[in-house]
Formats: sequence, C-alpha cells, structure tokens
Amino acid sequence: MKTLFKSLLLATSILVSGPAFADPTAFTQAGFDSLQKAGKSILVEVHAPWCPTCRAQAPIVNELLKKKEFQSITVLRVDFDGQKDVLKTFNVSKQSTLIAFKGSKEVARSTGDTSPKSIEKLLKKAI
Repeated sequence: MKTLFKSLLLATSILVSGPAFADPTAFTQAGFDSLQKAGKSILVEVHAPWCPTCRAQAPIVNELLKKKEFQSITVLRVDFDGQKDVLKTFNVSKQSTLIAFKGSKEVARSTGDTSPKSIEKLLKKAI
C-alpha cells in the first residue's frame, strides 16, 4: 500500500510540477505512464554522472527548457548505471540518449548529441 501511495504521489507531483528546467525528475515507470496517459510532452534523458557527453548535454537541455515554448516538457532522467531494466524497455545501449515523446508516441531520439540546434529540433517534436 505504501508503494502504491508513493507512486501516486510521485505521479501527481510530476503532473502538477512547475517548469521542467528546474531539475530532471528521476524516471519511474508509474510517473512515465501517468504523463503519457495525460498526453504530456516528455523528454527521457539517459544519463550517467561520469559521462562527459551527458555533462555537456545537461546545460544545453536546461537552457532550452527555459524557453517559453518548451516549458510544458517534463524531463525524466534514467540512471544509466542503475536502471538497466528501463534501458531495455527503451532499447537504449548508450548513455547520453535523449528520447522525446508526445503523449504515448516516441517522436524523436538522439544519442551523443551536444548541438543546441539539433537538441532544440528534437524538443520541438515533443510539443
């Protein structure tokens, strides 16, 4: 029962949270499912703290998410080292993978991209 309550609380907080650029939310399947069911724009960010490309992507994504047009996007961060089951679900083999969703549909994906222009293009597909 506690687990169900925590999952519902997390899903609710994700749905009513402020702009996504504050900090990525840790990925949970329940939270992701909730956002998809609500038809929200989602960016799944596969991240590893030791990854230089991930560290380069983070400020680019954060800066882009400050733009008014992208503030409806919720960022869910997958821990590359600790969430191997999620990597399998998304068919991801490398850290620094960005996956954009518009509701339940995957609309764009990139791996190792640190170009602000192409990351912006990816985000535009989610809105």
